Amino acid sequence: MERRNVGILGATGMVGQRFIQLLSNHPWFEITWLAASDRSAGKTYADACRWKLDTPLPKRIAGMTLQPNVPEGAVGELPKIIFAALDADIARDLEPKFASAGCAVISNSSAFRMVSDVPLVVPEVNADHLSLIEKQTWRREAQPGSHPGGYIVTNPNCCAIGLVLPLKALEEKFGIESLFVSTMQAVSGAGYPGVASLDILGNVIPFIKNEEEKLQEEVFKLLGAYKGDHIEMLEARLTAHCNRVAVEDGHMECVSIKLRKPATHEEILAAWADFNPLAGQHLPSAPDQPIEYDHAIDRPQPRLDRMRGKGMASTVGRLRPCSLLDWKFVVLSHNTIRGAAGAAILNAEVLARLGKFESKKKLVTA
Repeated sequence: MERRNVGILGATGMVGQRFIQLLSNHPWFEITWLAASDRSAGKTYADACRWKLDTPLPKRIAGMTLQPNVPEGAVGELPKIIFAALDADIARDLEPKFASAGCAVISNSSAFRMVSDVPLVVPEVNADHLSLIEKQTWRREAQPGSHPGGYIVTNPNCCAIGLVLPLKALEEKFGIESLFVSTMQAVSGAGYPGVASLDILGNVIPFIKNEEEKLQEEVFKLLGAYKGDHIEMLEARLTAHCNRVAVEDGHMECVSIKLRKPATHEEILAAWADFNPLAGQHLPSAPDQPIEYDHAIDRPQPRLDRMRGKGMASTVGRLRPCSLLDWKFVVLSHNTIRGAAGAAILNAEVLARLGKFESKKKLVTA
């Protein structure tokens, strides 16, 4: 695979730092452009960023000069692949500007996830939804034979990603009628400085703004069917309770599910074990097994299991009958790797495999 230059929007935040950590030795992508807010633009990355991860800040990145969060007047060549780690309000303004400039914007923001022509993608679940980019105005209006038209691709909410992997395996085999989900979400999901220590230490906060709504909406789009020019949402019911807990990394979800067809304990475990749609594609960020089931009575746990599959796997445990629905189980995933930066990078790897970063002689028109 040809090595491609990439840029990062919102590079100094927690998700931006994860992008840098995961891309620093990536075999397909090389960071050549970093951007941040006006107060940081013009500084070196080391001067502007409070590095909070457990690996050293790469020396090459430390010395890079941060650019403004705009495509115009970029110092050096603006990469055609942009990873965006922006707050939703900022992303709503900036991401279309980069798409208009011909960039492939691989976004972690919620700003465009539910827009009808924007793919919301977890590659193991719905890679076929990526074809929606051909419907986007930025891509259709690009000059044929010059540069690839820009577009936006999004990855879901950090809880939706971990949850939808085991759900997809069950939907394929048995169908899903209804879901009850209660989350226990790590403080890193709130960014830095995030939740005040006096609010979260020794405490649980039973409210995360917009989180329940995002989880309920996004699961239906992710599990929906691609119909050529739109996504037909999954017909099911889902209710969610979202809680912030005093854990550093790793979102845990307790799930009860009613299936459309009866399934035994052994059939469900087999569905999860057999689920590996990306096998053989040799994508650098794809886990060897996207769903790992742990048979221990007290697993998964964030401290012990969040880094399974290098932080890209969902760990499932405690599958047992549910007295209200059919079955219940626990899901754990790393919220800033699989739930954020790692998810966007895997989306970019799939786009590279599909040739979606290449110039086109003829672009699809509506």
